[in-house]
Amino acid sequence: MKLGWYSELNDVERRTYWACFAGFGLDSLDSTIYALVIPALIATIGLTRPEAGYLATAALVGAAVGGWGGGILADRIGRIKVLQLTILWVALFTLASAFATGFNFLLVVRFLQGLGYGGEAAVGGVLISEVVRPALRGRVAASVQSSYAVGYAVSVALLPVISSIFPDELGWRVFFAIGIAPAFLVFFIRRLVPESGLYRESRASKTAAMPAWTIFTRAHLRRTVAAATMATGIFGGAYVMITWLPTYLRTVLNLTVGTSAGYLAMNILGSLVGPLLYGWLSDRTGRRPAFMIFLLCQAINASIYLLAPIGANTTILLSFFLGAFQGGLASGMLPTFAELFPTEVRASGQGFCLGGGRGFGSVVPATVGMLAASHPLGFSMGICALASYGVAFVAAMALPETSGADLHRVTSTDTHV
Repeated sequence: MKLGWYSELNDVERRTYWACFAGFGLDSLDSTIYALVIPALIATIGLTRPEAGYLATAALVGAAVGGWGGGILADRIGRIKVLQLTILWVALFTLASAFATGFNFLLVVRFLQGLGYGGEAAVGGVLISEVVRPALRGRVAASVQSSYAVGYAVSVALLPVISSIFPDELGWRVFFAIGIAPAFLVFFIRRLVPESGLYRESRASKTAAMPAWTIFTRAHLRRTVAAATMATGIFGGAYVMITWLPTYLRTVLNLTVGTSAGYLAMNILGSLVGPLLYGWLSDRTGRRPAFMIFLLCQAINASIYLLAPIGANTTILLSFFLGAFQGGLASGMLPTFAELFPTEVRASGQGFCLGGGRGFGSVVPATVGMLAASHPLGFSMGICALASYGVAFVAAMALPETSGADLHRVTSTDTHV
């Protein structure tokens, strides 16, 4: 039975695919738990909305630092070693969150968790892009990103179960404790997934020791700035939804835990489908046109969802598209950024662009929290999301087209060398 592009993957490509898919999915489980327990944290330990925004920002700042740091490390000791380290790191600090006593403790732990998540996302994206052949790269990398929706779905499914068994003051601690699960993936990666062939070739060459700041030299600066700026807009818009959507559904639309889980399920389903659609589109029309189409559609969708007076049925439908467009945009950055830089600094470059995007984008959910102190939450979310998508759209126009690039030959600002 043929399964589309998956049937064309060889054994190494498939094992790498499943390692990255599971890594992204399990880290998604860990990273989305916080957004789901914000109402419980507000009710049980006295967390305020601005503090909730600061905690979200702390994790994102950590992810920004971890993305570049993990990328630099991966260019020196290998993609696989750093992937294992970051997955284990995220799991341990998610578990540590279960023992939080207040805002200050969570602030530190959330930052440390973010370090690992940023590193894992950057390195996993480089690994899958280097291993998979150019003709399939967009679709395979997009499919890896779709595992974020799988992890989110698991966390949303667990929420009503945990809420029905444990009281609020204990339930959120149990939820965080479940976050240790990804640690077991490390054993699979260690035994079955080989190091990237491109990385091994690079280490054997005379250019293997190229410094990390090479991405800021004249040959790469324009693409570095454009990619990091686009990532800032995409992540900024995403973080508005990831951080505040559960709270919006509960406190603005006044939905119960069970009902809001249904709305989130539609959003998650969209996040699963969107990357697959984006991967297909980007492999056919090019990376840049696909980004611009998805950004425009997401801006229109978010405007209606958050700012227009719509009914329940329309809200459910738009929840699906909200997830679809956002998931597609996030998935597109993995192959595109890998195609921008030579192997010697590919992880550093991708790590900086993703990390920088997360870092600057991290101020957006905190801004929502501050605006929501004096304005409606839906208005605050909508304005911040639209500004983010506008920034990303302008930056996308400045990117070179990289679809189908031979990663062996990427050496300069020329798209195909």
